[in-house]
Amino acid sequence: MAELLPPLSLYIHTPWCVRKCPYCDFNSHEPGSGELPEAAYLNALLNDLDGDLALAQGRIIQTIFIGGGTPSLLSPAFYQWLFNEIRLRLPFASDIEITLEANPGTTEQRRFIGYREAGINRLSLGVQSFHAEQLKALGRIHNGQEAIHAVGEARQAGFDNINIDLMHGLPRQTPAQAMEDIDQALSLSPEHLSWYQLTLEPNTAFFSHPPVLPEEEALWDIQEAGHQRLEQAGFHRYEISAYAIKGRQSRHNINYWQFGDYLGIGAGAHGKLTVVDHQGQWQIERRWKTRQPDAYLRRSNDPRGFVAGKQLIAIDELPLEFAMNALRLTDGVPMRIWSAHTGQPAEALIARLQNGHEKGLLMEMPEKLRASPQGLLFLNELLALISNE
Repeated sequence: MAELLPPLSLYIHTPWCVRKCPYCDFNSHEPGSGELPEAAYLNALLNDLDGDLALAQGRIIQTIFIGGGTPSLLSPAFYQWLFNEIRLRLPFASDIEITLEANPGTTEQRRFIGYREAGINRLSLGVQSFHAEQLKALGRIHNGQEAIHAVGEARQAGFDNINIDLMHGLPRQTPAQAMEDIDQALSLSPEHLSWYQLTLEPNTAFFSHPPVLPEEEALWDIQEAGHQRLEQAGFHRYEISAYAIKGRQSRHNINYWQFGDYLGIGAGAHGKLTVVDHQGQWQIERRWKTRQPDAYLRRSNDPRGFVAGKQLIAIDELPLEFAMNALRLTDGVPMRIWSAHTGQPAEALIARLQNGHEKGLLMEMPEKLRASPQGLLFLNELLALISNE
């Protein structure tokens, strides 16, 4: 049965940060005084995973992504024990990609060697900017020099696959400053760059008290100039906000965008799982876990108690769910992935996409589902057409 199902990944959420950034809408919480409850959280994660094991349906874990929050607040020993226990429950692919999000601050840098020894082989550094003015506005607790130093420390620890997170359209940021951030990042020779525009999300401090952001014209200039700079440096834009040198795309994120499956464990983690019964009937379910760290820890004695909610994706909602992910990839996805990952015939998707194709927002079908350059610029409009079909 496993060979009928999409690839399987694992997402692990760490819900703590030293300080909540004013732009952040992720499930992150300041821990207060004292040490983080590493042992209790490790036990809870494993019990959480035990409750989801049946959903793996015999598949191998292809990638792991540890996000947050700030996962680098937890020790290398924590991850060593965690991976040892997960391996007892689920097989890892021989070439598994394991990504850890890390803060560039000096405390976390001292742990890089231990993370590499624990089996983590990809590091994602939340730099956001190298300029002091923008880092202060964003509430970041590192400075530009610490970010530069962090990349060097990661290299010395043995990491040969590093992502740098950069934001643009920051408070009072000029186009020149945005380009300086890109140039500084490129000088560090990362394998991957996530480069995305600051957006003011609900339930954030910035949404309640908006900062002064660049004008629309300046934002467009930054986007165009930055894209050209990255392409000229040999970075291929393979997703709306992701650039990589050849062969270094994020395999974990590609699995998301190709509508693959993923288990999600940890406070507030989300998962998407496919189940095919013995009659060949497909069901695709999204599930999410208890958000508050204290409440999550209190449920650690009941593996089923971690699930805060779950929802089956109706067949008529699948085209939009699939397109919301697949159309983010600039090269698109082969149409066969639709059938392979949903159990539905290609015609069911093509019928919903016809309007977008007629308006020039999609490239030629049916071999590949791919947004046109215009479609990438107006992705929400394209998705609305799919939704309203």
